[in-house]
Amino acid sequence: MIIKRASDIKSSEITDKAVYLKRREFLKAAGIVSASAAIPGLLSARVEAAAQKLQYVKSKKYQLDESLTPYQDVTTYNNFYEFGTGKADPARNATEFKPRPWTITVEGHARKTGTFDLDDIIKPHTLEERVYRLRCVEAWSMVIPWVGVPLADVIKRLQPTSKARYVQFVTLHDPKRMPGQRGFLGGGLQWPYVEGLRLDEALNPLPLLAVGLYGEVLPNQNGAPVRLVVPWKYGFKSIKSIVKIRFVESQPPTTWNLSAPHEYGFYSNVNPEVDHPRWSQARERRLGDGSFFAPKRPTLMFNGYGEQVAHLYRGMDLKKNY
Repeated sequence: MIIKRASDIKSSEITDKAVYLKRREFLKAAGIVSASAAIPGLLSARVEAAAQKLQYVKSKKYQLDESLTPYQDVTTYNNFYEFGTGKADPARNATEFKPRPWTITVEGHARKTGTFDLDDIIKPHTLEERVYRLRCVEAWSMVIPWVGVPLADVIKRLQPTSKARYVQFVTLHDPKRMPGQRGFLGGGLQWPYVEGLRLDEALNPLPLLAVGLYGEVLPNQNGAPVRLVVPWKYGFKSIKSIVKIRFVESQPPTTWNLSAPHEYGFYSNVNPEVDHPRWSQARERRLGDGSFFAPKRPTLMFNGYGEQVAHLYRGMDLKKNY
């Protein structure tokens, strides 16, 4: 039997999601699904059933000649501590989360501040699909077709003033709706979850405010209804379920830096030369490569986006500013 590596599999060979869902309906009719509901790969079934298609333009500029991570891996292997610290917890615990209606509050040094409906921040007719790598600090990675709008476009509409040097993002804080924010389930983090970028980083063309993946609205476990995607930084910088955007003068605190400053710096750029204190970052395992024991691949500097972002850090000590 010949087993293909993920690098040998074309995206056209990956099971189409519509076909997968039809197969689920067949299994359900046969009484098989209920018996297999505990399998991690099927945890997001209830969320899938409610998925809605998005209208968008496929970006020709932001595509990758790499196999996409299968939808099931993208939606059942997640870091989202608001719904639990285990990789399968978000898909299991976020099924009842209702991400609409949703508003985002804009504060700080900008000419347009206040509380806005999500559709006023993310205008539906401007959506585009971009395929980006996502590299997580635990040395696993994915390739995902995100749907959203460039963060830079949103920031320009909000018109930050000359005093704004950083952008801070804040996640929803609602322990009733997000069980991971209650007690020990959230791993001892301070809530709400906060993240930040330098303004010039935020204005780079790459960062995306994503509202979907694989052509559908974001599943709850992936950060519904809106999340940040910063493809050259480790995944925890790509904050989920955003409710506030603040324009500030000073470098804002960030959740993981507050929790473990010796392990997680403000910049958190993907850098194979800077190890996490407890493991190497020089290599990574791509989800969907076949198994947990699939061969690792070399980690790319800036996650492969150096041509677009290296100039932002010219002259900086990237080991000190990790």
